Amino acid sequence: MIEYKIRYLPAFENDLEDALDYIRIELQNPIAAEHLLEETEKAILKRCSAPLSFQPYYSKKDRKNHYYRIRVKDYVIYYVVIENVVEARRFLYSRRNIEEII
Repeated sequence: MIEYKIRYLPAFENDLEDALDYIRIELQNPIAAEHLLEETEKAILKRCSAPLSFQPYYSKKDRKNHYYRIRVKDYVIYYVVIENVVEARRFLYSRRNIEEII
């Protein structure tokens, strides 16, 4: 069994921080922001047990590595698997048009 490591790209970290700030500051709900962070961490850790066993997300762009998705509340984590690394690339609102981004 392969043991996967996790790598967070700066774009993922920025996306996540923006979402948490929006919930904490704009919506004035720091508890919901903390829950989102906890659920995001749990979802990524859980997925690391078998990250390739899910359906890839196919975008219009030609890519070396397939993207995969994890849904967390109203957000989607986009990741790729490179050898034994799960690389979290983006954390985006689920209703956003992501074709221009991903």
